[in-house]
Amino acid sequence: MRLIGPIKRIGVVALSAATAVLLASPPAFANVPLTLVSTDPYTDGQAQHQTQVQPDTFEFGGTIVSAFQSGRVFGGGASNIGFGTSTDGGATWTRGFLPGLTANSSPRGPYAQVSGPNVAFDARHNVWLVTSIGITSTTGDIVTNRSTNGGLTWSNPVRIAFGDFLDKPWVTCDNNAASQFFGRCYATYDIVAGNQVRMKTSNDGGLTWGPGMSPGDAGVGWGGQPVVLNNGTVVVPYYDLVLDQLRSFRSVDGGASWRATVGIDVVSHDDPSGGLREFPFPSAERDGPGTIYMVWADCGFRAGCATNDIVLVKSTSETTWGATVRVPIDAVNSGVDHFAPGISVDQTSGGASARIGITYYFYPNGGCTAASCQLSVGFISSADGGSTWSAPTQIAGPMSLAWLPNTSQGRMFGDYISTSIVSGGNAFPVIPVATAPSGSAFRVSMNTPTGGLPVTGGATAATAQRTGTTGTTAMRVAAAPNQRSY
Repeated sequence: MRLIGPIKRIGVVALSAATAVLLASPPAFANVPLTLVSTDPYTDGQAQHQTQVQPDTFEFGGTIVSAFQSGRVFGGGASNIGFGTSTDGGATWTRGFLPGLTANSSPRGPYAQVSGPNVAFDARHNVWLVTSIGITSTTGDIVTNRSTNGGLTWSNPVRIAFGDFLDKPWVTCDNNAASQFFGRCYATYDIVAGNQVRMKTSNDGGLTWGPGMSPGDAGVGWGGQPVVLNNGTVVVPYYDLVLDQLRSFRSVDGGASWRATVGIDVVSHDDPSGGLREFPFPSAERDGPGTIYMVWADCGFRAGCATNDIVLVKSTSETTWGATVRVPIDAVNSGVDHFAPGISVDQTSGGASARIGITYYFYPNGGCTAASCQLSVGFISSADGGSTWSAPTQIAGPMSLAWLPNTSQGRMFGDYISTSIVSGGNAFPVIPVATAPSGSAFRVSMNTPTGGLPVTGGATAATAQRTGTTGTTAMRVAAAPNQRSY
């Protein structure tokens, strides 16, 4: 959305989707019509405008809330966090920007930049939460803005954790009315010095938070995503930077204590070509009965580990995991590179009928250069718990890397993307889509497929046989494990 006239700060001002159509149209790519969710309206000199990156989404009761960086800064973070909310299952969207975070917020906030947004919902207290990192020259605080009216307006932020450089927050709430911990929210984040994993809990809709706690064996890493099971147990998959593994840990007492970590799988990962910023963070969700599904980008199924597939693993208990399988988007010798998946599982489904949707980025030619790489966005679905899959759909692209904002760690679309499935219905990924810049201004906006994407399944079977090769194993991450990734 391109606003008329100078805009210095935008807070909780919301614009209807119908109004937005009069002001701008979403970019047209591939064969999927897109609905514009938001654009960057800011003009502050610290950031690259017009850019929006790193979206997360969450769906509950037909409401979908997305949050994302707006106005990406080269050295880290953004001018503000934007939001897009649909209260009618993805048909129309209201958008705005969060208050109390940066100088661009209305009212103004204390932080120079803000990064890492994540969306959650607390059904017991009827509160939506957008958690992010407020950045100063000396700290990266974990903060959360709250909405009590369905994600349409937001409060000033509450600090969850502060006093150090903190990174990669993720919040999840126990929304099972039968759980003994119904209404408890769980926040994970890491302390950059030593990549120490921490967990906190809230019992009052994110207003106050308890002490930071570690896994039982003091595991280190980042990118944790808490998943709450029906019995109230919380399982947290994360990326272990020391072992180059995906691991998980759990709490069975509502976050009063956390057990030791267990291994899931070794990560074999090939950094995408062209200097694109990308990390092999896991994306995890659960089905109705409580099986956890986790995906990431992995090159272990390809000869020489030259390009990545999207791979999936399912939990077999609270502490054990099955074999990792390859999602069959294309042939293992295709040369296509796939990365940054965002998974959604319909929680009204489960087991052999679990409905899964995965959105991901890809290069058609994984051996491209910074000048020749063409970035696209794809989607694939399963209706039988991941045993077989639909044909892939290209949602957006191709996009040149030069159309994306630059950072100290490479051109950036975000460190993650997200997908949400409306119960019994379609999937709604919210994704950054870029078109060619206009002069010095970028054109990277948030969009979603109009009407969503069907979760259809198909006849192409997942495969479970690795080649036994290993790749660069997240070389940029392992080389500097204490580096901030704002």
